[in-house]
Amino acid sequence: MLLRHGETAHTEQRRFSGSGGDDPALSERGLAQAGQAASALVAGRHGIDAVVTSPLARCRQTAQAAADRLGLPVAVADGLRETAFGAWEGLTFAEVRSRYPAELDAWFASPAAAPPGGESFDDVTARVTRTRDELLAAHCGRTVLLVSHVTPLKTLIRLALGAPHEAVFRMDLAPASLSATAHYTDGNASLRFLNSTTHLT
Repeated sequence: MLLRHGETAHTEQRRFSGSGGDDPALSERGLAQAGQAASALVAGRHGIDAVVTSPLARCRQTAQAAADRLGLPVAVADGLRETAFGAWEGLTFAEVRSRYPAELDAWFASPAAAPPGGESFDDVTARVTRTRDELLAAHCGRTVLLVSHVTPLKTLIRLALGAPHEAVFRMDLAPASLSATAHYTDGNASLRFLNSTTHLT
């Protein structure tokens, strides 16, 4: 089960908010969204056995809301952190387009391209893949709630589908949305559902 964190001030302002800048907490609306997601997880009887989160504050808060309702501890996996956006941290898309047009075009064109001082999609894919494999080995046969960010979650979904890198630009994951993938002992995986927001009001 995959849960994106609730809103922060950066989410509302559509700013690049990764793991290389400040570490914003959930906004008031984000806290409410985390509570709504937690309620949905309990009501849905998904049989969650463990909760694992990105180390960043917005995810830890979202994960704790769910763990409290589920009666589970929260574990932290550094590999679930958001992309480090380098010089783009805290900027809006329009500001990045204005200040770094060539770098932005390269970032869209190639998963090997990175924001100045930041991580590429290839970098993120490598660490997310390692983290996924570690979690699958540690929790074989169990249902785990992963609380993370847009890029790591889209990457997990893309990998489950066997889709190309460009798929990350063709998915929408709203704040506090739920998605689910299933992983099988033969190494195959499938997408159960994507970007469910019916629990949000």
